[in-house]
Amino acid sequence: MKNINKKLQILLLLPLIAMQLNCGSSKNATANSGKVASWITTTDETSKLKKQTDLAFSSETNSNQTIEINPAEKFQTIEGFGFSLTGGSAQAIIKLDKPKREALLQELFSRKNDAIGLSYLRISIGASDLNEKVFSYDDMPEGQTDMNLEHFNLGPDLNDVIPVLKEILAINPKIKIMGSPWSPPVWMKDNGSSKGGSLQPKYYEVYAQYFVKYIQAMKSHGIVIDAITPQNEPLHPGNNPSLLMLAEQQADFIGNHLGPAFAKAKIKTKIIVYDHNCNKPEYPLTILKDPKANPYVTGSAFHLYEGDISALTTVHNAFPDKDLYFTEQYTGTGTNFETDLKWSVKNVVIGSMRNWSKNALSWGLANDENYKPFTPGGCSTCKGALMIDQNQNIKREVGYYIIGHASKFVPEGSVRIASNISGNLYNAAFKTPSGQIVLIVENDGAAPETFNIKYNQQQTTTTLNAGAVATYVW
Repeated sequence: MKNINKKLQILLLLPLIAMQLNCGSSKNATANSGKVASWITTTDETSKLKKQTDLAFSSETNSNQTIEINPAEKFQTIEGFGFSLTGGSAQAIIKLDKPKREALLQELFSRKNDAIGLSYLRISIGASDLNEKVFSYDDMPEGQTDMNLEHFNLGPDLNDVIPVLKEILAINPKIKIMGSPWSPPVWMKDNGSSKGGSLQPKYYEVYAQYFVKYIQAMKSHGIVIDAITPQNEPLHPGNNPSLLMLAEQQADFIGNHLGPAFAKAKIKTKIIVYDHNCNKPEYPLTILKDPKANPYVTGSAFHLYEGDISALTTVHNAFPDKDLYFTEQYTGTGTNFETDLKWSVKNVVIGSMRNWSKNALSWGLANDENYKPFTPGGCSTCKGALMIDQNQNIKREVGYYIIGHASKFVPEGSVRIASNISGNLYNAAFKTPSGQIVLIVENDGAAPETFNIKYNQQQTTTTLNAGAVATYVW
């Protein structure tokens, strides 16, 4: 009798299950209901990440050039888009009155209303050149060392970077954070200076513990460091602070010291190598070919002040099981909105995505009206995504829109899918975790381009001005 009752219950439930399945499929149909939303930024600045009138898919055909999206062909999973929260950025933001600061951080890091949903931050381990002064987390009087790191502390970061990070994490607890040092403590170096020089091998083990202490100290403040690079721009010892670290030295440091130290301390933070320009793919390849270093390395990071973005694919093809990251590109005072918008969206956002990068980061998030602070000898021409002046006026610079065209629409967990480059229309396409399709397009030509977006045997036609950037969502 009990079995008969169970069968009756199942039979009665079947229509209800079918209704729920149909509801689920209609929900997906709504997400791809034939309407295409779009946001455009133009080089004359009349439209900045501005929502346009919706487009519509149809079965009509024409002879226009066509970008066709193929969601069946999948590439890398995206970890995020964002900036470096430099010490100077944190200083500029923390000086804002609390209501204004809270509103700004919501705009930057939430996914509500008109927010741009930044999902990845890079921070400096110790000072970068966009701090007001040089420091490490274990500075000692000249001639003294601290082999047991008894004097280790987070120093000036406790006043700005850490408080701002805590406010950001309250908005987006899942934001990814990468740490990169510009220099070890001076007493570990062979030239006794914050600028240039090399890490002495006798301090490799101590420096590995320095990273361990850093990750543990940040965790004690509720800040999880998802990844680190052993050195920012290891082939650029002319910055202040900076360090020369050759590929063989980095391989030795990771394979024999940093990797084992992380394993012993049960630290899950990813180790990402290189963190420098696309002109030297042989640098990360040297480390990835090292049998001791390789097991500890998650991937390689790149900048694009020299070289070509295709260097990422060169490394991917040699080591397809290792990830790629794009971690820095600045916009400077010597160029204009049009030039930076076109070049950076084409190369940093679309270029990095089409070459297997899991993220795309621009350089500083914020600075004051004089592009300060920066260290003596640091970058005096680096333009943040935000300029915050002494009267607390906030100007959104070109970097805000470069990254915003991706971060606002492509959340963590999205997957890049196939799309063809058509003429001057550079593009990258994604499928988000909620099932939306996102297409970012930059018209690299000198004239407006009319084109089709084709998806699932239907298409829509639109026009994009010369140099303009658009994000399409359906």
